[in-house]
Amino acid sequence: MVGLPYDCVANPIGAVRLTFEKAVAGLPDADPMLALGGKDWGVTDLFHRFLFEEDGLSRVPILDQSSIRWIMPNTLVRFRGMVQDMLGNELYIGAFKDGSTWRTNKFTDVAARPMPPSCQSCYSERLIFLSVPVPGQNQWTLDVSPPQVVQDKYEDVMSQHGEKRRRDVTFDAMELNVQHMEMDASCSKKQREDEYTFQSSHSLVKDLELEGVMQENKNHSDDASFSCLVKVYDLPEGHLKLNDVFEFIGVYTFNPELFDNDSTDHPAFDIVEDVSDHLPPTKVPRLHCLICKKLAFQDFLSVSSALQPLPNPFVEIRGSLIGHLSAILGNDEVAAQCLLLHLLSRVRGKVDVVTVGKLSLNLTGFTRESASLFGSRLNDMITSLLPFSRVIPISVDYLNKATLQPRKNNQTGRLMMGELQLAHGTHLTLDETHLQAGVLSSVGVENARMLKYLMEMQSVEYDFEFYKLDMTTDIQLLVISEGKSNILPADLVLPFHPTAYTPKTASREQLEAWRWYLANARSLNCSSGLEMQTILQDEMVAAMREDRSLGFKDLSRLLTMAQLLSVSFGEGSLTLERWQMVKELERLRKERLR
Repeated sequence: MVGLPYDCVANPIGAVRLTFEKAVAGLPDADPMLALGGKDWGVTDLFHRFLFEEDGLSRVPILDQSSIRWIMPNTLVRFRGMVQDMLGNELYIGAFKDGSTWRTNKFTDVAARPMPPSCQSCYSERLIFLSVPVPGQNQWTLDVSPPQVVQDKYEDVMSQHGEKRRRDVTFDAMELNVQHMEMDASCSKKQREDEYTFQSSHSLVKDLELEGVMQENKNHSDDASFSCLVKVYDLPEGHLKLNDVFEFIGVYTFNPELFDNDSTDHPAFDIVEDVSDHLPPTKVPRLHCLICKKLAFQDFLSVSSALQPLPNPFVEIRGSLIGHLSAILGNDEVAAQCLLLHLLSRVRGKVDVVTVGKLSLNLTGFTRESASLFGSRLNDMITSLLPFSRVIPISVDYLNKATLQPRKNNQTGRLMMGELQLAHGTHLTLDETHLQAGVLSSVGVENARMLKYLMEMQSVEYDFEFYKLDMTTDIQLLVISEGKSNILPADLVLPFHPTAYTPKTASREQLEAWRWYLANARSLNCSSGLEMQTILQDEMVAAMREDRSLGFKDLSRLLTMAQLLSVSFGEGSLTLERWQMVKELERLRKERLR
């Protein structure tokens, strides 16, 4: 037979089980999971080859709020999201003996066939995570069209049946499923039987009903309204961490009667997940992960043709980006230079109480009117350049009412999201132009303290009821205010001096080039040679003698700015030229402060 006997997209479980049966065929009649080392038996290699060597990834639909209406249960999907909660381990029956044949339940919620009473079985373990859409994920990262051939099948069903009774939908769904199997005449009889088992009319009808259920969820929350319970197999401990952004590729399951005691078609496992009461399968889809990948800024980019003819893309794209930032900031080039360094900043490590690499920015001189003009343009620009960004209007009322701190609900075992549970690399704009005189409650004081702690330490305090735990993060913080912020002490304070209002729009090619530039420049590391270290040391000692107010934090900030300026030109080592440029930028900034 040429090619795979199972369609890895339409029937991944068939491929999993066939691979398992081949792997255990020549093994002793004992515990097959033990004989296989308790791990993978070639499934990962099979799907990795299909997805990345045979271009199968383009056929796999992305699971999200809109596509869930038409994606068939028990098919292969992609889900991109943030790890919002880690729900621990789950035991399940990994394999059982059906007569003389061993069968596997891996990558499923239920057994394919009723398990014989008192049959020989072996248990395995998997990790459970709750993944949600990344808070603040911007639209340009989501503009991906689903595979049209799969979507058309769903739309045909909907157009044919409309508002018919449920009985009619069930009948037509069965007919559609039978036609789908008959189209693939080359498949074996065993494959058609498995496809009917895993793409039954019952599952399709329930999938059509899921849209209303998910809409009901959406009324109770925003970004986390579409969550996905991800079950991960055979990964080393610590591979997935809280607030990491991952792409999971695996088997999508949705079965509202999974834990219905009256259901006999899909027998549940002996050991079921503890989270099912609070994350029921009727509202939270499951994804059994086959392959996962941690995502970086570069994974959200499209290849820009504008980069190909440029001899030195970093320098040329930097110049065009600075020009555009200056235009939207009212021709304030100093603000544009500082903003670029801020957008390139990232946490590179911690030395004692000093967080290395961060560069928070406070642009002062804004009123409500100028914030609505220049501030909104700036926010639009950040949204179009970065994958994740949020804006928080800081006011007394907001601080007194907002839930910033993530909290563990020990009744349900769930970690409840707060506004500050964000993915690494998120840009957060804090707009203080809404702040007026008022009295902070105890909640408001605590929220203000948390924001200050985040800005100074790049850490968020999580409340686990009986104790609190600091979670390190990497969030770019921009403060827009009338005067220097008394609540949020930024690393860099710059009075904003616009001189003109020149509306300017960027082309798609320019935006793609700027995104490429920010992603790649931000990933660069900058070092200093021995000679440059000596020069920096002498200059810093001289600066402290001249200005007694300078402290260690000021000198650390200047060094960070110099390194960021170097990577903005695509350079991996700090030179005297870049150091002089930073000193000039600092001189211009201090002139404004006077």
